[in-house]
Amino acid sequence: MASYADVLQYLSSLDYPADKDDVIREAEREGAPPDVLRALRALPPVDYANGNEVARSAGIEAAPEVGRSQRAAQAREPHTRVSQHLRGI
Repeated sequence: MASYADVLQYLSSLDYPADKDDVIREAEREGAPPDVLRALRALPPVDYANGNEVARSAGIEAAPEVGRSQRAAQAREPHTRVSQHLRGI
């Protein structure tokens, strides 16, 4: 599976904004492996402002080293919100 860094590596010289076809063409020109190209071909056909938008739209996780169990544990933890301290007032 392609990683966030892989996608960004093969799109480093792409001028943004860029559409899906531009993104795929650039990755092919840079010699991206099949898993990266597969992820890019699954992109929605919209204009992308930067490489991070491309990677997020391709469904590639920014932190793949964090496992499913750790993500689940983080999701169960209570989230502190900025306005939470005002609830007692």
